[in-house]
Amino acid sequence: MNQQPNNPLHGLTLEKIVTQLHAHYGWDGLYYRIKINCFDNDPSIKSSLKFLRKTQWARDKVEQLYINTFLK
Repeated sequence: MNQQPNNPLHGLTLEKIVTQLHAHYGWDGLYYRIKINCFDNDPSIKSSLKFLRKTQWARDKVEQLYINTFLK
């Protein structure tokens, strides 16, 4: 089994990350922190995941927000 001891997001799916951030901040709070349209224009978990899977820079920002919110 491939271990990633230095990766704080190891074992977390993008869906779990977005779901937990949404539960914590809501869509307005997410958009306030990360200005991407998938959090502002008719937001949903499904549409956010679709965008974030295609857009690495946005995914990096979401993952960093998760780390700063829940793992520090």
